[in-house]
Amino acid sequence: MKTIGIAVIGFGWMGQAHSRSYARIPSLFPDRVAEPELVICCDNLEDRAAEAVRSFGFAEYTTDPAEAINHPDVDAVIVCAPNMLHEELCVLAAEAGKHVFCEKPVGGTPAQTVRVAAAAAEAGIITGVGYNYRWAPLVQYAKDMIERGDLGDITNYRGRFFSMYGSDPMGLLSWRFEIDGAGYGVSSDILSHSMDLGMMLNGPIVSVVGMAETFIKDRPLPKAGGTHYDRGEPGDPTGPVTNEDYAGCMVRFANGSIGTFESSRNIVGPQSQMAFDIHGTKGALNWNLETMNEMNIFMTGGEHLHDGYTKVYAGERYPFHGNFVPGDANSIAYEDLKVIECLQFLTAVATGEQHEPGFQQALEYVSVQQAVINSWESGKWEDVKLLTLDDI
Repeated sequence: MKTIGIAVIGFGWMGQAHSRSYARIPSLFPDRVAEPELVICCDNLEDRAAEAVRSFGFAEYTTDPAEAINHPDVDAVIVCAPNMLHEELCVLAAEAGKHVFCEKPVGGTPAQTVRVAAAAAEAGIITGVGYNYRWAPLVQYAKDMIERGDLGDITNYRGRFFSMYGSDPMGLLSWRFEIDGAGYGVSSDILSHSMDLGMMLNGPIVSVVGMAETFIKDRPLPKAGGTHYDRGEPGDPTGPVTNEDYAGCMVRFANGSIGTFESSRNIVGPQSQMAFDIHGTKGALNWNLETMNEMNIFMTGGEHLHDGYTKVYAGERYPFHGNFVPGDANSIAYEDLKVIECLQFLTAVATGEQHEPGFQQALEYVSVQQAVINSWESGKWEDVKLLTLDDI
């Protein structure tokens, strides 16, 4: 069995999730085509990087990204650093001929993503991007239903990602709230998940009209090592939030259907509501990350005297689920989706077949994002154009 050497750059929560996921693949997927090897981990905090060796199974650690990328035993680089470092790291890896998986967003701005995608295409490497909600077993089943035509012609799509991670005004001014650290706000962060899922399920978006807002204008300055989940205290020094808390838009899809997308990081109520509703001429379905092991399906044309949604529970009859737990209505969790995602990328690298979603799908998203940003400024409907280097 082929062995794929892995380097992880950025060992915060997401880098640790990827590392655990690669380590879990052998015990969960005996039919895998390749063996992951955790070669080296890089983090700017040496203690955290060293923890990768002590507790996660990496052979080595470093604080120098170039050392990790150019390690002779590394085949694939997993980029989990802050958003505005993604371009530099991905381009460096591509130039070194290493395959690259980058957490979303590939770039904090559309222009960065365009440059990264171009560098990867020129290098001819396998790429991946962290749109992990695609891999939920019931989302995969929804995709199968839509492709079979079970829902008929799609007429309406509603996608949203509402999160409370920024709802506390005392939440620290981490890099996520600054355009110099994160790029754009929720449109680069969580809206990208919602729109990627919408395009996977319902096809390309051709035009948009959108709006954005920043509700919390200032936040306490971060302490050493603080994240967007940490909080300050009244009276702490503050700094300005420089990207958007909310982004929303109406869209037209290439298949003639219409839709809406919304994202907010400081709405109160939904805690991690990455959800969609999709309606066709023969049926409808909806799914919500907060209850990711359930999906509601409505089908017309039955012989019964009632109608309404039927709640379906995830189980081993759906893609991937049985690798984690047998039977029906036995739940899997968020990090299990990362294991599936890592398996798919590992397989792509081993076989030489391009992974999806890859940087092409990231490019398709930021092309929509750029049209939404243009609409914020124009107040009008804007057409979506696939961005190229000539556009930035």
